[in-house]
Amino acid sequence: MHIRKDDRVVVVGGKDRGKTGRVLRTEPQKARVYVEGLNMVKRHQRPRSIKDTQKSAQAGGIIDKEGPIHVSNVMLLDPQDQKPTRVGVRVGDDGKRVRYAKRSGNAIE
Repeated sequence: MHIRKDDRVVVVGGKDRGKTGRVLRTEPQKARVYVEGLNMVKRHQRPRSIKDTQKSAQAGGIIDKEGPIHVSNVMLLDPQDQKPTRVGVRVGDDGKRVRYAKRSGNAIE
């Protein structure tokens, strides 16, 4: 997968098309990403014991959380002009693999 945690992405398909956000986590085996504040789903959560709720654990009820988005429905934002770009991989000067934005040719982190 060319998308990693903490990347800024834009959704190109689905109900949240056009929205941008930061990737919270990825699941490479399922080719899914979780983007902050996008594809929100409601989950019913059972309340935890009293000891756990005092340690800032979530209480019970209906909670909103991010749902998975298929990696083909997101595109990385080019760090130079904040527009969607494809991602390429090339060998850097030190012999390591480096991701780069195909739009501008700049390395990504």
